[in-house]
Amino acid sequence: MSAAPVHARPVPGGRIAYVDGRYVPHAAASVHVEDRGLQFADSIYEVCAVLDGRLMDEEGHLDRLERSLAALAINMPMGRQPLRAVMRETIRRNRLKNGMLYLQVTRGSHKRDHPMPAAHRSTLIMTARPINIAAVEKRRLDGIAVVTAPDIRWGRCDIKTTGLLANVMAKTHARKAGAFEAWLIDGHGFVTEGASTNAWIVTEEGVLVTRHLSPNILAGVTRLGVLNALALEGFNAIEERAFTLEEAYAAREAFVTSASGGVLPVISIDGRRVGEGAPGAATRRIHRLYAEFARAAAESSAVCASQLQQRPIL
Repeated sequence: MSAAPVHARPVPGGRIAYVDGRYVPHAAASVHVEDRGLQFADSIYEVCAVLDGRLMDEEGHLDRLERSLAALAINMPMGRQPLRAVMRETIRRNRLKNGMLYLQVTRGSHKRDHPMPAAHRSTLIMTARPINIAAVEKRRLDGIAVVTAPDIRWGRCDIKTTGLLANVMAKTHARKAGAFEAWLIDGHGFVTEGASTNAWIVTEEGVLVTRHLSPNILAGVTRLGVLNALALEGFNAIEERAFTLEEAYAAREAFVTSASGGVLPVISIDGRRVGEGAPGAATRRIHRLYAEFARAAAESSAVCASQLQQRPIL
């Protein structure tokens, strides 16, 4: 008796992926069935924005990648300079002008066992996809809605692992409620962060507030970029501290930050209007300052990269 035909499952669109030393067609990209990233989420990832063909906040993403890998004792798959070369080659092969570059480093393939193996060979995965710039700018112009959800994540959210099930559940809750993002609330009634963003408010007194860094939030690279941009501007009415949901409801303005969206204004929380219910002047100014800061850094990084004569790993 002949075997039943195997029907290929639909796969996400894409051109070229980088997997463990090779550039392969996106639809054919794969890892071993016992890769620990697949079986245990024993892996780290980063997402970098690409605008006009240039990587945004590149150094910040590489710094955080190294910190997260070190926290889990996962080896860097290669040095920074070869990694930069692979990142740019992946962008080039995908003909990406505006989009997102995704990097993932796993502990590699091992016989399934819970303890982390002492010796391992890391697996590096990289993909790239375009984004709809017009859609992002429309969100920035119109503002976004957020809803709240209990923060049920693990205690080391500062490590950027691929274990994102709680985040996925919160994001799905937001979409079903007609919102763009979910803000997560801890057991004491404080906002930690968004499911895939950092959370900010502007108080009635004009003070900018965002949660302080700790193991229960991710040290957002865009978050850091905003703080650096404001420091250069001499703006110091900033408080890095926990804020309550009630404070958020009463805020003059609110916004979120992320690699994929930059600075996006929040105009409602749980159906309650924030401020005037429209993107505020402070948020617009902060976005402008961050965008100028990030683009200048990206141009500098591009100049440095062009001076490298290192060939990408093929």
